[in-house]
Formats: sequence, structure tokens, C-alpha cells
Amino acid sequence: MAKEKRHDSYEYDLAYEARPEQKKRRAQRNRDRREALRQGKVHKGDKKDVHHIDDTHLKGIRIIDRSKNRSVAK
Repeated sequence: MAKEKRHDSYEYDLAYEARPEQKKRRAQRNRDRREALRQGKVHKGDKKDVHHIDDTHLKGIRIIDRSKNRSVAK
């Protein structure tokens, strides 16, 4: 069988997610989620996302449905 060629966008995504600034952003989002879990705002499996109103850290977050958060236009 012939080996399938990966898409260029896949390779780019891997490189983008490995950037130091993106790692910091992801770590911050994970911290925010854990904090919301501790405060009881979200629960495992509740299909909720911690939505960041702006792109910086915690100027404002809110808890919204996963489907709504992933359809928000930027």
C-alpha cells in the first residue's frame, strides 16, 4: 500500500501548537478550567467550556455550552 501524504495544514498545526507562546496560552486556559472546577462552576462531562471574553487572561470569563463557544466568530 502507498503511504498517504499528510496535509500541509496538519504539519503547520503541529508546529503552531509547539510554539512557546502557544504552550503558555494553553497552560493558562487549562489553569482557568481547573479553577472553575474548584469553584464548582463547571463539572466533568457537563459539556461546558470556560469562554474567555477577550484573548488575554481572565479579563472576563464565562461558562457557556461547548457548541456555542465553538461557533463564536472572531
